[in-house]
Amino acid sequence: METCDHRAVADSLTSRYCDWVHDALEDFPAAFLITDPAIAGHPIVFASRGFLSMSGYASEEVVGRNGRMFQGPGTSRRSVMEIREAIREERTLQISLLNYRRDGSPHWILFHLCPVFAPCDGHRRVVHFLSVQIPIPKRSRRSVVVTTTCRDAMRMDADLELDLANDDRGFEVEECREAGEWEKEKAASIAGEILSALARYGKLANGKRAGVVLPRPLSSALNISLGRIKQSFVLTDPHLPDMPIVYASDGFSSLTGYSRHEVLGRNCRFLNGAGTDTKVLNQIKDSIKAEKACAVRLLNYRKDRSPFWNLLHISSVRNASGKITFYVGVQIEEGSKSNDHGLSPEMRQLGTVGQVKVAVRSMSSGAGTSRFSS
Repeated sequence: METCDHRAVADSLTSRYCDWVHDALEDFPAAFLITDPAIAGHPIVFASRGFLSMSGYASEEVVGRNGRMFQGPGTSRRSVMEIREAIREERTLQISLLNYRRDGSPHWILFHLCPVFAPCDGHRRVVHFLSVQIPIPKRSRRSVVVTTTCRDAMRMDADLELDLANDDRGFEVEECREAGEWEKEKAASIAGEILSALARYGKLANGKRAGVVLPRPLSSALNISLGRIKQSFVLTDPHLPDMPIVYASDGFSSLTGYSRHEVLGRNCRFLNGAGTDTKVLNQIKDSIKAEKACAVRLLNYRKDRSPFWNLLHISSVRNASGKITFYVGVQIEEGSKSNDHGLSPEMRQLGTVGQVKVAVRSMSSGAGTSRFSS
């Protein structure tokens, strides 16, 4: 089972909507899931009663995991790739899909995917994805024998792999089913009702949170790419006033105690305190002004105000055209244990910086919708 930030999953809806949003969603009898692309692994953060009944899973078996868990040997790789592209482009998609229940039995569904925008956010920032699932009734008695191999299936992107068994056995699945107009209209109608409910229960107003103006959103594709990076780091935007944080990793939340929603739109100075050396802060400012990388040792404070020595590496991040788009700050707590095969903190930080730069450049060169493409 994939790992995830359980606190981030639990707070995903309530951080943006009223506390009773779960109760409101439970009132819908339809089968649907809500996922959060900003959390590493793009996990499920809500599963409806209708979905759990249809799939045979319990809520605790589903929430926190990626939707690939419902795929199997008969799931079309082409369909999975289409879903992936729709997520990257943040657009609605309807597609017939063969999924598998908890007992291993296959069933055909119309998979209706649509982006969910932040409530009352003028930037139309995608914060979740909604997938409504309508069973497609059997319209033929025929069946077809399909043969697949683990080698073929594992050619897929790691984010969408099917986790097949390593064998070449044939298996029998029902003939491909196509959804009719009735299923398509029903799915679209249900999705509209759920989106309306989410809009009614939104907490945010005019893109502000406790006096903080939220930055323009990163694309879902970039969020997903950054979410694969396990190290503690933040991205800041030097083109916005006060150079606010526009992305914070799960590792950053674990290190500092702050959730992603608590830090977006804020300058990193909230980590400073009485013991923070102003000379080091000036060194950081001078490096950013000169557009140079820097590495410092800085006394910072967690959310509970406990101090820690932060080995901080800061570097500029350029897009495909060479323009500085972000600054990345990679944090390592001095003295912390590492599972990175004995690599020094400096090497771990340089590796993280490299991963961030690759993700940003690939997005800005046209791979998916980008907030910084203009």
